[in-house]
This record gives sequence, C-alpha cells and structure tokens, in this order.
Amino acid sequence: MSDQLPPDASPGISLPKGAPDVPGASGTPPQAGTAGEPLAGGLKQRHLTMLGLGGVIGAGLFVGSGAGIAVAGPGIVLSYLIAGVLALCVMRMLGEMSAAMPASGSFSVHAERALGRWAGFTAGWLYWFLLVVVLAVEATGAARIANGWVPGVPQWAWVLLFMLVFTGTNLAAVKNFGETEFWFAALKVFAIIAFLVLGLLAVFGLLPDTDPVGLTNLTGQAGGFLPGGWQGVISGLLAVVFAFGGLEVVTIAAAESDDPARSVARAVRSAVFRIIFFYVGSMLIVVTVLPWTAQQAGLSPYVTVLDAIGIPSAGQIMNIVVFVALLSALNANLYGSSRMIFSLAERGEAPKSLLAVGPGGVPRRAVLASVAFGFVSVLLNLKWPDSIFLYMLNAVGAVLLFVWALIAVSQLRLRPQLERETPQLLVLRMWLFPGLTWATLAAIAAVVVLMLTDDTARPQLLWSLGATVLVLAVAGVRELRARRA
Repeated sequence: MSDQLPPDASPGISLPKGAPDVPGASGTPPQAGTAGEPLAGGLKQRHLTMLGLGGVIGAGLFVGSGAGIAVAGPGIVLSYLIAGVLALCVMRMLGEMSAAMPASGSFSVHAERALGRWAGFTAGWLYWFLLVVVLAVEATGAARIANGWVPGVPQWAWVLLFMLVFTGTNLAAVKNFGETEFWFAALKVFAIIAFLVLGLLAVFGLLPDTDPVGLTNLTGQAGGFLPGGWQGVISGLLAVVFAFGGLEVVTIAAAESDDPARSVARAVRSAVFRIIFFYVGSMLIVVTVLPWTAQQAGLSPYVTVLDAIGIPSAGQIMNIVVFVALLSALNANLYGSSRMIFSLAERGEAPKSLLAVGPGGVPRRAVLASVAFGFVSVLLNLKWPDSIFLYMLNAVGAVLLFVWALIAVSQLRLRPQLERETPQLLVLRMWLFPGLTWATLAAIAAVVVLMLTDDTARPQLLWSLGATVLVLAVAGVRELRARRA
C-alpha cells in the first residue's frame, strides 16, 4: 500500500487504502450514507441511540458492580462518576471524528489518518481481539443461566445455539441486527428505569409496608460516605472503568446508517449522558436503600435491593435481565468485530478475502471469521477457564485504555486540519479543545499508573501491554517491509 499523499493533503496524515479521503484532501465532504464504504445502509437513528445504550449496559453493571461497592462503599458513586466523565470525553472526541469522517473502522481509520498505518493496524486488531475474546465470556455466561433454567440441555449446546442464532442475525440485512439490538437494549433500559423508580419510592417510604429510608445508609454508616477514603474511590474506579467499554460500537455502526454524520452526533450526545445517569443513579439507589455492608460477594446488588424492598422473585427477574444483557452484548460485539476486521481488510491490514460482501451489503466472510475465532474462544473458556482462556482475557483486559489513548491522540492531530480545511463537517465538537483532550490523556495515563500499583489489576495491565507490544511489533515489521518494497 502506497504511503503517498494527494498533492493537497496535509503532511503527516496517512490516507488508508479503500477508506474515504481525509476531508479537505479533495475539497468534497463525504456523502452521507456512503463514507466510501460498500456496506449497505439500513440502521435508523433509534437503532444507533439504543445501540449506544445497550452496548454498555451489561452484566458488568448488574452483577459486577458489587465488587466496586465492596472496596469503595457509597464512594462507588464517585468512582462511576469519574469513570463516566472519562468515557464521556473519549466518546465526544470519537464522535467528533466519526461525524466528520464516518467509516466502518471508526477509530482505527482515524488513527491511521492521524498517525500512520501502524496506528490503524494496532487499534483495529487489538479491538477485534478484545471483542472476540469477550464474546466468549458473554456466550458462556448466558449458557450458564440457561442451563440453570433447563438443566437437561448441556451448557455447550446452549453456547452453540446462541452462536448460531446471532451468526444468522449478523449475516442477514443490517437492519435485522439493528432491530434485534434495539429491543434487547430497550428491555435493559426499562429494567434500570424500573429499578430507579422503585428505589426512589423506597427511599421516600412510598412503597407498601415500608418506612422512609432517607440518607442514613448513604452517610450514616461507619466511615461515612467514604469508608475506604479516596483510596477506596480509586480502587472502585479501577473496578468499574471498563464497564463503559462498548460505546465505540456506535461510531462503527454509524457508517451503515442513513445519515452517518448526523446520526452518530445525535447518538453520542444522547447515549453517553443517559448511561452516566443510569450508572450513577442506580449505584446511588443501591447504597442509599441498604447499608453498603449488606451487599454479598457474587450476588447482584440489584437483587439484594429488590429483595429488601419486597419485590417477589427478584433473583429470577434479574437473571432474565442479565441473560438478555449478555445476549445483547454478544450480538453487538459480533457486529463490531466483523465491521472492524472488514475495515482492516479494506485498508490492506487483513486478508483481502474478507472483503466479500453479500447481496444485502453484509460482509459475510468478516462475520464468519469473527464467529470462528469466537467459537475457539468459547471452547477454550469451557475447557480451560483458569489457564489458557484466563491469559487471553487478561491480554485484552486493559486494551480499552490503549484504544482510548489512540482516540485522544488522533483527535489532537485531526481537529486542527478539520478546522482549517472543512469546518462545516464539525457538527460535533470536543469541548475546550485542546486542553480537555490533554486532560483526558493525562487521566488515562493516571489510570494506567494506578493499575500498576494495584495487585489485582497489575497482571491484567501487564498482559495487555504485552499483547499491545506484540501487535505493534507486527505493525512495525509490516511497515518496514512496505517501505523497502
């Protein structure tokens, strides 16, 4: 692939093969709905908005939040708020670039434009690997729940069923994926809203046979609002920051919407603020209705609260919600991974055979490649959950931070060019540029340092760093060979 630039392109901006020109290089903005992509449109605004909400709201919130409460107490509210603001800034930067330059490779394409082939290659492959490994966790978790309902069907059979169903969904027209994900996300959003309403009624004593709870549990327990001090808030932050991963899929999907620029801008604006509200609001309810010490390890805080306020069959209700959340995330991750590897193939960073597009504009080989690796990950998870698969999971555990850092650096490079050459494409702008972008980068670096000092998080960071260095090495060798050629 040539590294030559068009005569009027800005120096230092590398144009990926098969991707749309950098705005200003040709003087013509990308046309809505095309973005230089052969993929078919079909996603509506409502699909993107709910995809943004549903892609993040998962089992990590409904079940995993208990680990954060255990170390931070009521201070977990601050942990989620800090993590949410960090994710908000990253998504604002990504939304700015994606609205101006929609592409199915999203931040991978932007990184290649801003920093060179090595950056696009690294961001794309790391994110693809992250999605297909996490996909195995989701499929296995959903299968365990289903096996508890129907013990006669073995766990592996449920995994096979889920993978086949969602492979079929992703091989069909993209609007089918959009509709499926819309209703999955709608159920999760409804569950959180219902929880918030019930929690508020309990706090004010408006439920039958209940007395007002007030703020006693929030501030009146031993240690007050911050029983673990700010160190507890920081530990809680490390436990919950990755719960905001998944929002990036919105910008990947935007390239297949009817109006990519406006759709991604609206989806990013609405989804991120609502997610912060849902996360922080539900955690506030959890630690207000019950003392934080009442939470039990391994049990969903939501179940504990619902049981305490007298909601019958709370455990089964949350099992259904978590089950749907896992299937929703599986569906979204399969979609995101297929589009990412398709975009890599488009730019010559993955086998060209993956570029085959079906009659409905669906990259079928890219879907099957992602599913195939997903199946391998599931088998490893079922057979060696505490050895081989654990290493794979650790290898992608902190990848999200590296991807976020690349997004911030890319935005620092591309924003001045957009302002200079095509300011009309900046329909969504990062606040307080460049100061807030630099502050976000500093915050990401701080989280990395904190992970290095935390005994639990350190192995995950080191394994992820090793995986990143490996991908960077491959990218460097490929670029060196290309230059020699």
